[in-house]
Amino acid sequence: MTTGTRAVSRRFRRIPVATAGVAAGSIPPASLASGRGKLKLALLCAVAFLALAAVSVVNIALPSIRRDLHMPVQNVQWILSGYLLTFGGFMLLGGRSADLFGRRRVLLAGTTLFAVSSFAAGLAQSSGGLIGARLAQGLGGAMMLPAALSILTTTFEDGTDRRKALGAWGAVVGLASVGPLLGGLLVQGPGWRWVFFVFPPICVPVLGATVWLIGGERHRAGLAHLDLPGAVLATAGVLLLVLGLVQAPEVGWGSTRTVGELVAAFVLVAAFVLNEQRSKNPLLPLSIFRVKGLAAADITPLIGFAGFIAAFFFLTLYMQNVLGYSPVKSGLAFLPAAIGVGVVARISPRLIGRLGTRPLLLAGSLTAAGGIYWLSRIPVNGSYLTDLLPGMVIMSFGLGAQSVAATIAANAGVPADKAGLAAALLNASQQVGGALGLAIFSAIATSRTSHLLAINTAMPEALTSGFQTALLAASTFVLVAAVIATRTTNTRGEPRSSGDNENASAEAAARLQPEGKGPEEASIRLATIPRRLRGRPR
Repeated sequence: MTTGTRAVSRRFRRIPVATAGVAAGSIPPASLASGRGKLKLALLCAVAFLALAAVSVVNIALPSIRRDLHMPVQNVQWILSGYLLTFGGFMLLGGRSADLFGRRRVLLAGTTLFAVSSFAAGLAQSSGGLIGARLAQGLGGAMMLPAALSILTTTFEDGTDRRKALGAWGAVVGLASVGPLLGGLLVQGPGWRWVFFVFPPICVPVLGATVWLIGGERHRAGLAHLDLPGAVLATAGVLLLVLGLVQAPEVGWGSTRTVGELVAAFVLVAAFVLNEQRSKNPLLPLSIFRVKGLAAADITPLIGFAGFIAAFFFLTLYMQNVLGYSPVKSGLAFLPAAIGVGVVARISPRLIGRLGTRPLLLAGSLTAAGGIYWLSRIPVNGSYLTDLLPGMVIMSFGLGAQSVAATIAANAGVPADKAGLAAALLNASQQVGGALGLAIFSAIATSRTSHLLAINTAMPEALTSGFQTALLAASTFVLVAAVIATRTTNTRGEPRSSGDNENASAEAAARLQPEGKGPEEASIRLATIPRRLRGRPR
């Protein structure tokens, strides 16, 4: 054996294939040029749409649900907030579980729970039963979404395919804003229960397609590999944070309850960080933040989605409560925005391939901030064509660009065995940001409206002024997101970190090794491969 061959052999003895992660490498790569690759992408995007549409599809149904179930006004918000609570709270645990126990397993389990809880929500006869089903539905979504995104990032590894796949995912994030249209059609058609019944019939083929298209994992970790103290601290901290945020407008930001919940949440998060520094198998390996620009890539959508979700929420209230739109008309009013997101999301991967993610993140955030500012000037007797449509389209262009660029930036350079974790961080930032925006801007709108009503201002004028103030604050938030975007890495969608290239070479050595042969024979065969091809992403 030559000296060079012995060096190659020693290199691969130091890097066993198993170190690539429990689930890493178990799902074979795919190409978008193949029919099977396109079907995989369609499946994963369908999963994302299911989990995200469940956030917004119920907005227009809330008045009908409250009337039919005789719900107290203070309980209505929990139909929306209950889903956000478990969806954001369990996202990190769901993503890490996907890395450890198998992405397909977690995706199948999450989709099943999502389908069953959606059916239970449609059958609910009381507010407690409905809210409980929504909490379970959010838990299912927290398992589905990071598992699906991590499968996508580890399946499409070619640079161009990866950008297109992540671009499609980012488009779905924006297109989930079509939820109000779907909700309006269902409420005014078969009834509000169908905003929940619509999901199980879609979940059934999704489950079948997952079994057919997504390969089973070769590895399974034991519970010993899961950082249970970290899981408890992280989940409890995020749950308490979201709980405090969504209840603050009702009980008051300065109340003892709100302050206590928020302080306790930060204490739990601090304890979680200390635990992760000492744990042998941390739930959130802090080393992931050594990936340059990752923290900024997650914070940008957190701040941005605080503005986006609030904007859609207040526009829905404005159209129904001030302009008197029906549920269907309100839903149709959002259709141009959904189209705008889709158009921009389609061209964004090409722009990122040329310019990188940072310019698109910056331009998208600035554009969206401008669109929301336009909407903050809505009058009492507003016109859809002049007061709503231009601002909604401008905002949709920015939302489409930011969603795609943030998705690519938050996954670039992340090792394959941390793909589920990176996906969970991105999605958790978006959902916690949405809860943050609803809480803060609802408090702003309510305060302004209550003040005007106290001095005998007419209800339409008071509501409109509250919406204007909240939208102006939302545009400021998205502007802050643009500032944070300047701190992200300007990536063009690099599929792997340098460490993963070594793991890819190790996997190649394992595949070349004939049964019964040792690693030295395999390394001899690997040595015949040109050096420029070793470690190339497959």
